[in-house]
Amino acid sequence: MVLNASRIWSALWRRLNISTHPIIESIQKRRSIRRFDERPVPRDLILSCIEAVRLAPSAENVQPSRFIVIDDPERRDALSKAAFSGIYSHTQWAAKAPVLIAICAELDILANRIGKAIQNMPYYLIDIGIAGEHFVLQAESLGLGTCWIGWFDFRKAKKHLRIPRHIRLCELIAVGYPDGESRKSLRKRKDLEELVRFNQW
Repeated sequence: MVLNASRIWSALWRRLNISTHPIIESIQKRRSIRRFDERPVPRDLILSCIEAVRLAPSAENVQPSRFIVIDDPERRDALSKAAFSGIYSHTQWAAKAPVLIAICAELDILANRIGKAIQNMPYYLIDIGIAGEHFVLQAESLGLGTCWIGWFDFRKAKKHLRIPRHIRLCELIAVGYPDGESRKSLRKRKDLEELVRFNQW
């Protein structure tokens, strides 16, 4: 049963003044940034983002997330040439990001094996999604722009980063200070009434 979600949302908005909540403000402001200025990103800001990841929940608290920070310009350029070439050249804009983050998952964890075998659900992917969103929201709060990257040559990137076999490379995130014209208006999102049902479908 679809309820009148617009009316529910309006009531919640009036009661809670949701728009002033810090987390909602960060979510509303965040955009996928593909153009960055040339300022380097201090490592303490990156570590602050990874601290937000460290506090993220995970299935059975196994904490499978592992991060590789590529902030050396030569290594970043070499990775970009390897990962963003050929059919992946559409992602070459990421080569200009001051920092690339490789999001990885440790697979040799019992909870991950059980989840996949019994529930047919690779829980580490859920954990990685939660961790990555913690990262990008913390980055937003620090004035940094980010963009998730899934279109790249995983095999070449994994080889370039010397990632061992028991570690799965899942995504990249581009990080940097947005250039002055990179923040566009929010792309249209679905209305709540298209997304929510209560108690049954």
